[in-house]
Amino acid sequence: MKRTTLDLWVGFFVAIGLAALLFLALKVGNLTQSSHGETYALQARFGNIGGLKVRAPVKSAGVVVGRVRDIRFDQENFLAVVTLDVDANYKFPRDTFATINTSGLLGEQYVGFEAGGDDVMLKSGDTIKKTQDAMVLEKLISQFMYNKASEGK
Repeated sequence: MKRTTLDLWVGFFVAIGLAALLFLALKVGNLTQSSHGETYALQARFGNIGGLKVRAPVKSAGVVVGRVRDIRFDQENFLAVVTLDVDANYKFPRDTFATINTSGLLGEQYVGFEAGGDDVMLKSGDTIKKTQDAMVLEKLISQFMYNKASEGK
């Protein structure tokens, strides 16, 4: 009887451990749904999106206000076109600035919104005109090394 009870408790704790691992994997992979409400679509064009992925968060002032729906390449302008699903509860001015930022130890990239001061709000289907590309660490290091090498001459 004692052996059966012990086996039952061990099985219970193993199941809880597996559930916790699954939860963490979903959180790290951005597979959990942040909002179930209405959204509206915006587009932004970037010269370099770095490691931005579909389902990456869209944040404003540190608050998740949406998710990246789609990323595609515009062959006419040679830019990345990022489609964003923004929660309908959040309205942003037409002069909002979109940046690609990095957070966390794993280097998760997200789109950050910095609201402007325009009275006209963005609506579904609009394109965010003001964007800033992702910072690529390798490019920054190579520029630093090039500048240091040119100083020595």
